[in-house]
Amino acid sequence: MRPRSVLITGASRGIGAALARAYAAPGVTLGLLARDETALQAAAETCRRAGAAAVPIPADIRDRNGMRERLLAFDAEHPVDLAIANAGMQLPTGDDAATERATYGEIEVNLLGALNSVLPLIPPMRARGAGQIAFVSSLAGLAPLPDSPGYSASKAALIAYGLATRERLREAGIKVSIACPGYVVTDMGDRYKGWRPLSMSAERAAEHILRGLERDRPIIAFPRSLALLARLSMLVPEPVRRPFMGGFRFTYE
Repeated sequence: MRPRSVLITGASRGIGAALARAYAAPGVTLGLLARDETALQAAAETCRRAGAAAVPIPADIRDRNGMRERLLAFDAEHPVDLAIANAGMQLPTGDDAATERATYGEIEVNLLGALNSVLPLIPPMRARGAGQIAFVSSLAGLAPLPDSPGYSASKAALIAYGLATRERLREAGIKVSIACPGYVVTDMGDRYKGWRPLSMSAERAAEHILRGLERDRPIIAFPRSLALLARLSMLVPEPVRRPFMGGFRFTYE
């Protein structure tokens, strides 16, 4: 049975907006969270046209206390069945100073922001004895990108945290999954200048995630062939891995 109350961060565009559209249906309440209020309102209106009740929640996921207040207020009125921590960012690197700035910024949003997006909801889910949490990571969390160390590290940390939390919350009736998309055509992805094999639309990525969550898969990694290569890359000797990963070098504007 599909969830009746879904909270999605980063819901104003990209994969988040596509997930909102995928879950939008009569009888479903969507809590849509993002910083861009104009884009957020537009995403909410699209979901309403599909018959869903859409509640836009302007917020910055880096604000731990603000997030707790907003999430618990939404959950009090619409007990959350599924929370998707989707919001993320990838910043340009280059020299050491730019890479340092990017690393701290990406970890603050992609890791700490994701935790701010779900941790306040665990106690009420535990009290209800049910719930589902999804972290949107990346294949870069399985095969680190040399031109984006902070992004790769933040996404790898999400995988580790998600898998550990899946086991910790299993007996409480709370399911936890981690989505690891490959290259997706989004506004953020358009700034990526390099080889992007097997790129897919945000809508197709959302379909993969939705199906994986319905099946309670621990890791939802796609596309399948690229996910397999990402996993294998960490099992081969460095002299083999280095030229392979060299094909994925890029710049990010």
